[in-house]
Amino acid sequence: MTQVPPRPKRSLFTLIGDLPRLLTDLIRGEIEQLKRELIAKAAAAGIGIGLLAVAATFLFFALGVFIAAAILGIATVLPAWAAALIVGGALLVIAIVLVLIGVASLKRSGGGPEETIDSIKKDVRVIKGIGR
Repeated sequence: MTQVPPRPKRSLFTLIGDLPRLLTDLIRGEIEQLKRELIAKAAAAGIGIGLLAVAATFLFFALGVFIAAAILGIATVLPAWAAALIVGGALLVIAIVLVLIGVASLKRSGGGPEETIDSIKKDVRVIKGIGR
């Protein structure tokens, strides 16, 4: 069994002198964690926003198709308008699916940087001497 040599005791002044460096390191670490968390959440939100933009494009074209279907339906009694309604309905279904996926993606991205906030609260409690 090997014995670990005891760590040299440091004076109170040395410990107090180390505080600014330790606090600076702590703040830098928290800022880095905040950056990582915000980048991850922004990426997830970007996917949802992109899907909503694609859904809006499909809705724009669906509106054009429905307008064309209405014009064809009024202009003639032939079944050409039925085909336009089928295409418009398909575009509408695609847009609805994309909207639902986009909204779900935005909800999953969550709110603010919870991990960083919790970590900062823990750091403040430790500095105050309330917790570990």
